[in-house]
Amino acid sequence: MRLWDAKVGTLLEEVPHPGPVYALAWSPDGHLLASGDFAGTLRLWERTHSGPVTGVRTLPGHSNGVRGLAFAPDGSTLASASWDGTLKLWEVEEEGRLSVRQTLVGHTEKVHCVAWSPDGGTLASGSFDRTIRLWEGQQGTSRAVLQGHTDVVNGLTFTPDGPHLLSGSDDGTLRLWDVESFELLRVHEGYAAALFAVDWSPDGTRLASAGSETGVTIWEVERQAPPRELRRYRGVVYTVVWSPDGRLLASSTWDNGISLWDATTATHLQVLRDPDHVDTIFYGVAWSPNGMWLAGGTSRYGVQVWEMTTDSRRWASQQLATWIRHLAWSPDGTFLVGGGNDGQVYVWEAIDGTLLQRLAGHQGVVTSLAWSPDGSRLASVGRSRGSGELLVWDARRWQPIRALAQQGGAISAADWSADGSRLVSGGSDGRLCWWQVESGELLCMRLAHTGTIRSLRSSPDGRTLASCGDDGAIMLWDLESGEHLRTLRRDRPYERLNITDIRGLSNVQKASLRTLGAFEAMSRDECQR
Repeated sequence: MRLWDAKVGTLLEEVPHPGPVYALAWSPDGHLLASGDFAGTLRLWERTHSGPVTGVRTLPGHSNGVRGLAFAPDGSTLASASWDGTLKLWEVEEEGRLSVRQTLVGHTEKVHCVAWSPDGGTLASGSFDRTIRLWEGQQGTSRAVLQGHTDVVNGLTFTPDGPHLLSGSDDGTLRLWDVESFELLRVHEGYAAALFAVDWSPDGTRLASAGSETGVTIWEVERQAPPRELRRYRGVVYTVVWSPDGRLLASSTWDNGISLWDATTATHLQVLRDPDHVDTIFYGVAWSPNGMWLAGGTSRYGVQVWEMTTDSRRWASQQLATWIRHLAWSPDGTFLVGGGNDGQVYVWEAIDGTLLQRLAGHQGVVTSLAWSPDGSRLASVGRSRGSGELLVWDARRWQPIRALAQQGGAISAADWSADGSRLVSGGSDGRLCWWQVESGELLCMRLAHTGTIRSLRSSPDGRTLASCGDDGAIMLWDLESGEHLRTLRRDRPYERLNITDIRGLSNVQKASLRTLGAFEAMSRDECQR
């Protein structure tokens, strides 16, 4: 946990925490700080006016991650929201003691956020079940269920005057509610187009992308036909990968499973789920090179691998208390590697799931993994030294042999050239960088995306690189020269709208419209400059 001076932005203190911190809340007087972690544990910290933060209580309150915390306005009660589907009300006693006053049950899925009304009379909670529940603040009885969002409710806050509640959701809307009449007063439509993953079909003619608004989309690269959207999803999809034979697509989202699709007909076929834990969320997904096995990284229960001929789970490595976000099979199918929130890269024996190595090099979330074409080296991208860097590992000795850092932005994704002599990295500043691996030399740099680059994939023939990111675009590049070839993008709300002669728009408004697809022609003087 990091504490900052709110006025000047300087770092005051860094407090070590045993695991990923998912939730924080200050008491109204600023004397106590509560934290919630990945394992469902609550911690209470104390801070004097001039002294450091010290831990005073550790309580295993929930059976899954704590994602929301909020102190009541008078500081007497702490509310916690958890992925175990419950809320808990804690009495805050003297000397930082906490005791459970009540457990609130009503949501049918994970509870994601919680907020108190200014008078402390009402508690609101938001969930993966797409509802908002209002609870009586003292007795904890259910007052109402607010329905309208079509995806996960991520954030809640009461207006200062009390009777109104704002809610934000993955459905791209901000909603204003009257908490006395339980009526929806207003809906503000947003636009979220970020793409988190892109993958080539084995024949190199199609691309599949996954994102925050469009779910899974299939693009016909050669024919330039309109994209097809796989319609099962209403919210964020984090990973999509083609099977080696090109017949299937596998994708992951918040629905506690891995979906399989017929890539030709775009028909949803089935969902693979954890047979032992119904609450398992899958994130990273990867096919073995022969297509016989499918691996999924989870938020809580390690890595699981399915035998695709029987649709049965082959093995599970569940001893890891971290979120496995990215997976990659070695080219010969011998090893499976996974990157965790803890900054480590894990190496498993593919046949039976024996954990062979834990590669420690990053200090935070591992955001990308890529094997060299010959399988002799592994590239990993993760948070390091307060930013993000690219590490190259010798896959025989499992030792780091190269570290690459990008100036001006953290590296967020990477992939190899066809001959394995170069790496291409994408950064948080939207730039692509071509690197000579042996020397570490930066060969060239291209400004590609607006915002973070989330995924890079080389085409099967090794000639084209596909990149995607927060701006919702897929860009195609000549992998050898770095030349930009094409851009694939779904129409935004103001696509191709000419705002050149429109009067009365501020610079901020013009910038927003351009982000949403509008364009403004340059004047003759600007062109000359």
